[in-house]
Amino acid sequence: MADMKAGLIGCGFFAVNQMHAWQDVDGASVVAICDRDPERLRIVGDQFGIERRYADAGEMLASEKLDFVDVATTVGSHRALVELAAAHKLPVICQKPFAPTLEDAKAMVEACKAAGVPLMIHENFRWQSPIQAVKAAIDTGAIGTPFFGRISFRSAYDVFSGQPYLAKGKRFIIEDLGIHILDIARFLLGDVTTLTARTRRVNPAIAGEDVATMLLDHQSGATSVVDCSYATKLAVEPFPETLVEIDGDKGTIRLDQGFQLTVTGEAGSSTTDVSPPLLPWASRPWHNIQESVLTIQQHWVDCLRSGRDPDTSGADNLKTFALVEAAYLGAASGQPVAVADLL
Repeated sequence: MADMKAGLIGCGFFAVNQMHAWQDVDGASVVAICDRDPERLRIVGDQFGIERRYADAGEMLASEKLDFVDVATTVGSHRALVELAAAHKLPVICQKPFAPTLEDAKAMVEACKAAGVPLMIHENFRWQSPIQAVKAAIDTGAIGTPFFGRISFRSAYDVFSGQPYLAKGKRFIIEDLGIHILDIARFLLGDVTTLTARTRRVNPAIAGEDVATMLLDHQSGATSVVDCSYATKLAVEPFPETLVEIDGDKGTIRLDQGFQLTVTGEAGSSTTDVSPPLLPWASRPWHNIQESVLTIQQHWVDCLRSGRDPDTSGADNLKTFALVEAAYLGAASGQPVAVADLL
């Protein structure tokens, strides 16, 4: 079966990882790229040998015979580009955050549904191999029924050097990073009924919050704490590792720094190294995230070929996006927020 042909819209910081991953994906390749910045278009086109280059997304979709579109632009442009792809009856992957507002995100889901095309959000953190290992350990039943979780991402890594725009937005850590960690909480413990949040800005040079602590009540009856910080200086910098604690009625799971997974159950305790592979084009410390980019993009292609919905479909990601909105509402009001009221 011939490879599916993809068009990439957006040639910025993170899109380079997506382009590397597309070269390794089985069953698809990028044949055209688009960016309004001619220099970024030139750099990515030259680096990956893409000859068909466009400054206008509408022109690219009208001119190329594509099987799907990968939208890797910043959040403000997502709705227009997803709706454009839907108008061309093209399946579309959209980078996170899904949209500027939950209403925009709902409209994008509806546009793709009406067009009869799949929509997947590039929510890659749950696809990191250490997180997949945690889920697999839960699914074995070794710790019984989970009743508590803590999903933690605490760091002092300078994310602003590579993505300076992050320092300018009034929303920062929940929208950019917390959305990933909240999605991991959903992935591991199920959907959420109520969320309580507290936020803080420690770094005076940025506009948004750089610390967030969130308490989640899950439909399963479990409770979890999701905590994120870019103001935490540790003896050993853990970036970009997500640390996980899961307590069950028969044991515990701990994903500790250095990708060490310890499962303690009735039969005893065992520790496994679940370090992600270092792909040929990846670099430390980003290799954990870079591997998950390849995994989620391969999942997308496999889903397109088999006709099944991707795990991080637009409809699924609305539930994660609602947690982001609930967190900001809860932080502003100081009160718990019922997630169902937002969906």
